[in-house]
Amino acid sequence: MRAQEYDFIKHKVRKLIGMDLNFYKSAQMQRRLKTYLLRSGHANWANFFRAIQSDPTGLGKLRDYLTINVTAFFRDPQKFERLRTFILPELLRERPRLRVWSAGCSQGHEPYSLAMLLVQASGLDSRHLILGTDIDHSALVRARAGGPYPADSVAKTSPSLLHRYFEMRDDGYHVTDELRRKVTFRHHDLSRDPFQKGFDLIVCRNVVIYFTREIKERLYRRFHSALRPGGVLFVGGTEVMSKTASQGFEMVDISFYRRNGVKQRWSARNFAQPYGRG
Repeated sequence: MRAQEYDFIKHKVRKLIGMDLNFYKSAQMQRRLKTYLLRSGHANWANFFRAIQSDPTGLGKLRDYLTINVTAFFRDPQKFERLRTFILPELLRERPRLRVWSAGCSQGHEPYSLAMLLVQASGLDSRHLILGTDIDHSALVRARAGGPYPADSVAKTSPSLLHRYFEMRDDGYHVTDELRRKVTFRHHDLSRDPFQKGFDLIVCRNVVIYFTREIKERLYRRFHSALRPGGVLFVGGTEVMSKTASQGFEMVDISFYRRNGVKQRWSARNFAQPYGRG
């Protein structure tokens, strides 16, 4: 794709759906765009944008495609088991009520998974703050409704949790109202909007891998500021913070980084233990 053509696409995408493609890795985004144009049936981008500029459905489909909503409940079960058996107990030992942020939560799979673990850890009446945010308005509609979710998205959920927190309806699985009330969802653009402060746990998995290195490092700095000292950032399985110390973090386990600034050390016996069953 020529630079002039890509500049035109970036301009139109920002104007039509408010998404700045400059924050994303260029080669990866261009491959996705080429695929989308081929599927659309239009001969070129000028024709495509003319066709969708007054079509809310077409604009929504483009936004959904570019925001890459691929997720599931308890995606990467071993990491969630480590969260359950090590990270959450340590955080709860420090504070009985946690402030948790699922950044880039898509259709709600991740914050609902976190809510289930927190109920397991501290009881149904616990008053944790669980915030889920995403840039995609249509994904947030489903998240707030608690479904429907297809069967493959709950495949890694244990039978006991599936029985307790899900209802099977004609259109798929729905989380129970009891669980739905435990999560607050808001629209939020990680690249532009301000971050709240004082979180004990921030979960941002398989999101920053799509951003440029500059934006990625900026996000890690902002996550650091959004965490309270001793708070934890939980990232995706393929994401590694290469400048951990200089960014104000210490690695406490694979995919888990704790913000520096507290003298208190976590239980050494818990570090680098084998993962439990997912």
